[in-house]
Amino acid sequence: MKLPCLLLVAAQFSRVFGLWPQPRSLQTGSSALKLAPTFNILVNVGHAPSDLENAVSRTKTFLRSDNLGRLVVGRGASDSAAVQHAKSLDTLELSLAHGAAVKSITDEARLPIGTRSEEYTLHVPADGSSATITANSTLGLLRGLTTFEQLWYEYGGQVYTVEAPISITDSPAYPYRGFMLDTSRNFFPVSDIKRTLNAMSWVKMSEFHWHVSDSQSFPLEVPGYTDLASKGAYAPSMIYSPSDVQDIVAYAGARGIDVMIEIDTPGHTAIISAAHPEHVACAEASPWTTFANEPPAGQLRLASAATTNFTAGLLASVARMFPSAIMSTGGDELNTECYVQDPETQADLKATGRSLEQALDVFTQKTHAAIRAEGKTPAVWEEMVLDHNVTLGNDTIVLVWISSANAAAVAAKNFRLVHGPSDYFYLDCGAGEWIGDDVANSWCDPFKTWQKSYTFDPLANISESQAHLVLGGEQLLWTEQSGPENLDSIVWPRAASSAEVFWSGPGGNLSTALPRLHDLAFRMRQRGVKAIQLQPMWCALRPGKCNLDS
Repeated sequence: MKLPCLLLVAAQFSRVFGLWPQPRSLQTGSSALKLAPTFNILVNVGHAPSDLENAVSRTKTFLRSDNLGRLVVGRGASDSAAVQHAKSLDTLELSLAHGAAVKSITDEARLPIGTRSEEYTLHVPADGSSATITANSTLGLLRGLTTFEQLWYEYGGQVYTVEAPISITDSPAYPYRGFMLDTSRNFFPVSDIKRTLNAMSWVKMSEFHWHVSDSQSFPLEVPGYTDLASKGAYAPSMIYSPSDVQDIVAYAGARGIDVMIEIDTPGHTAIISAAHPEHVACAEASPWTTFANEPPAGQLRLASAATTNFTAGLLASVARMFPSAIMSTGGDELNTECYVQDPETQADLKATGRSLEQALDVFTQKTHAAIRAEGKTPAVWEEMVLDHNVTLGNDTIVLVWISSANAAAVAAKNFRLVHGPSDYFYLDCGAGEWIGDDVANSWCDPFKTWQKSYTFDPLANISESQAHLVLGGEQLLWTEQSGPENLDSIVWPRAASSAEVFWSGPGGNLSTALPRLHDLAFRMRQRGVKAIQLQPMWCALRPGKCNLDS
């Protein structure tokens, strides 16, 4: 969608708004407008679903409790005279377009990727007449409410804006706008995940990629396979029960977020040996550097029919726990030496007359068939397409992580893809090596700043005919050195940078984005998410004064 130049200028140089992500089309005026003490939101939707009503309640709460002063010297004192004589806004009206079906936000958010309706229009007149949000779905209304919340500031007890009238027409550039959290290397309580989902919703993210298990722990209690968690979690208190999953999934859905679960296979599965040693090759073998990318070593015996059937059953049971149409089966960092030195795997290969690659193909086909039978579209890491000769359905989604340069090769094979390259989007990079006796930098140094991720181009080296294959992207947190203690600070507001790239499209201006990102971070802190400071506050209150050319 190409915007007229005038609208782009209006959006980029507005110094009042902290809108993040940037709307695709924004027009503003210069009049003050305040919220009336009796301000209310009317839902003109027949049989409005409860999650829409709850979203409205959250918006009204934020409007009262954000108490965010404008990020200018004086924090809004200079606005007082204009606000004192301003008109008051009494009402915001929400409506669906004529003929639009009424579904819950949750149901809309779980539709297959690429079929969700998130567009909306928002109008705030300067004369005090009713503001409006109109959309084709309740999910679109939620996105509009999120934008509306970011329009307002507080000074002296009065909530107001100084740029009415406001007219916004908005829709996402890409449907997949995500964040991945690894809960295996370190455990995160449900409350931390919910707080993260809150922050995700404030920047219109649509996908929570939950990397729930890995070689270090298996914290998910799976019906029929409960011994994996009882023997593979760090502690009984560090397990996600089926009710926890339902709670997280429902919480996410009500905030417009789909939950894509990942059970990484056949690699990254050492912990399964705690309950089922018969299914794991080179479990905790030493030296681990020979058998794995990080400790502990251990991979599923993919050449074993019994292990393949076990894995297919496990993945099917996990699939039934999650309503999303997408499920990731992983497939990264397979270590061949592990299988070369595993007598059971070598015996199975000899008995079937298969090569290791052929066995991997059989394993993949059977495990993918199991989750497809549960209505899931498989997602895999890029190696399954670029490094292995396995049969994948044409609808398989490929997660690109090793390098941004690899996306073009995935697209050339005509697979849909999600960008998550380590050279732009890995939030854990730059903290130094975590291996105990190694003094070194992290493998993916340097630290990935918000500026770096903000400059990402989703279509770099991808032809126009392949552009439709790009679903969007995500920022990722592998948690070797992260836990509940630093979750907020390592993720926010950096992860918001990709949220804007994949909502608004690439090519944003760093200098004009920074004041808006400051605003978002301040608002997040007001709402209980401990986003880090991006600059000294002196700079935040003086946009542009801390640039190199200022």
